[in-house]
Amino acid sequence: MVQGLRSPSSGLLGQGTRFGLAGGLVALVYLGTTTLLADVVGLPFQVALAIGFGVAISLHFTLQRVFVWIHHEDFALPVYEQAGRYLAVAAVQYGVTAASTALLPSALGISTELVYLATVAVILSVNFLVFRHGIFHAKPADESPAPIVEAD
Repeated sequence: MVQGLRSPSSGLLGQGTRFGLAGGLVALVYLGTTTLLADVVGLPFQVALAIGFGVAISLHFTLQRVFVWIHHEDFALPVYEQAGRYLAVAAVQYGVTAASTALLPSALGISTELVYLATVAVILSVNFLVFRHGIFHAKPADESPAPIVEAD
């Protein structure tokens, strides 16, 4: 079963499973790094968040390329274009996370960590489609060229 899920032939189920596994690992690294730096080391939460985010996106990009979005075909985009798009998405994610953890806890009367966890959950749920269709997608299958018809 595990071999089947790792295969490019596993389709949407395999992609979803691999995405979930990679995301779970990255979420643990992100949450663990941020929480450790904020609560144990004593860094301000926003500083810990930036460091945790940097560690997490490095791991995440690597896992997306080598584990999650495996194809029989090559990627449609070269790695530098994938990285550019990925970093644009990451910048938006970071901005949303930083803004939500800075503004919502006092507005809602709840802890920063709770807002952080909710924000991460929402962002992760959107990434699957963005990554699948806009960043780590395969080249389209080669179409057979139209036959050449010679005029008499």
